[in-house]
Amino acid sequence: MTDDNNKHLIQPPGKAAGDELDAAGKSLSEALRISFIVLKIIMIVLIVVFLASGFRTVEPDEQALVLRFGKICGIGENRILGPGLKWVFPYPIDKIVKIPVAKKLNLPVDSFWYYQRPDELLLSPEVRKSRVPATLNPIREGYCIIRSEEQSQTIPGLTGSDYHIVHCKWQLTYQIGDPERFFKNTYTDDTSPGQNYADVIEKSIRPLLEDLFEDAVVTAMVNYTIDEAISSQDRIPKHVKKLLQEKLDHIESGIAVVSVQLTDITWPRQVDRAFLASIKASQDSQKTISEAKGYAENTLNEVAGPVAAQLFETLKNETTGEEEKELLWPQLAGQAQEKIAGARAYRTKVVETAKANAEYLQKLLPEYRKRPELVVQKIYQDAIEYILNNVDEKIIIQPDAGIKGREIRLLLNKDQTLKPKSEEK
Repeated sequence: MTDDNNKHLIQPPGKAAGDELDAAGKSLSEALRISFIVLKIIMIVLIVVFLASGFRTVEPDEQALVLRFGKICGIGENRILGPGLKWVFPYPIDKIVKIPVAKKLNLPVDSFWYYQRPDELLLSPEVRKSRVPATLNPIREGYCIIRSEEQSQTIPGLTGSDYHIVHCKWQLTYQIGDPERFFKNTYTDDTSPGQNYADVIEKSIRPLLEDLFEDAVVTAMVNYTIDEAISSQDRIPKHVKKLLQEKLDHIESGIAVVSVQLTDITWPRQVDRAFLASIKASQDSQKTISEAKGYAENTLNEVAGPVAAQLFETLKNETTGEEEKELLWPQLAGQAQEKIAGARAYRTKVVETAKANAEYLQKLLPEYRKRPELVVQKIYQDAIEYILNNVDEKIIIQPDAGIKGREIRLLLNKDQTLKPKSEEK
């Protein structure tokens, strides 16, 4: 031990310095190696975290588009992702846009309704009616134009049409039917953190939908009268829905109209009494016309059966041939058929009676030529006998030339319960 210490103590100064440098280099090299390993681990962890951040969940009511550097990626059906867990390259390479396709959104449209102050909405309907302004302000109040009845139907000799106005409320229900077209052709605001995309969509496309919907309502309503608008609240919404869907498809918006509802409609408040009176008169007119048509149909059926209307139209048509008319006569039923059968029977009876009388007179002719007065007297007696046997009462007044100014009073049909003989046959 003493020898080693002595050897160390006796080493030259240059060799000792080199050994210290080697030790420091080894320590630095070891430190760099460890640092590099740690750095690789950190990089691997960062890469894993980066890749893991690409997982996204598409909800059951959603479909998603993947944007790679701002462009939709994928071909065909792969361009749209369905519900489930999906992985995409993390931002800024890919961006996933989730669109709520199954959610139905409602849009109330009150732009055609008259103006009401907030305090008026709290009043009862009776009080609101008593506070109707005298005139309608076309700038502030909403309304929609409809056509009136054809003037040729109300005033003979006049043609053309006039227009009225109505107030109406609507509700539109829609959903996104084509996510790709919706994303490409419809503007929506960017979503902020924590903001629901469905709310952003609803707010962004509201002006567009309101403009298109109002245009569809104006186009549709002008084709209907006030009676049609008030009574047929299913036909007009279908018309508006069709027009609105055509407009949305024309701009390839990707929006599908689910339903259109006419929630309320009324005429201008200023002419409420006049409209009520007009509606009542119109209803009475329609009721009378319906009753008349029903009476005519029933009468024709009772008189001539189902073929009556066809025969009636055929008879009115001057171009119809006699052969076609003759084909319809045998098809008559009801009272007409009874009348025809009775007429035919009467014709047969008259012909047969005439033949019998002719034969009878032919038989009397030889006797009449021999004793005409006797034959005439016999015919007269037979006729009187026939008459007396078939009358209900017989009153015989013996002529008396010696009494003048005699008054005779007759009581006809003394017993009201007696049935006339003519009805007994």
